[in-house]
Amino acid sequence: MTVSVAHLQPIVSLLAGILILIMPQLLNYIVAIFLIVSGVLGLGLIH
Repeated sequence: MTVSVAHLQPIVSLLAGILILIMPQLLNYIVAIFLIVSGVLGLGLIH
């Protein structure tokens, strides 16, 4: 089974949601990292 972005994004979102519930001060970092990664993947810079 290959893991693509379509499989990875919901898993990352779920983990981020759990981390935000546990440690709300991580919200800014998690959102920033998620936006940077999704932007890089959307541009196709990482295959």
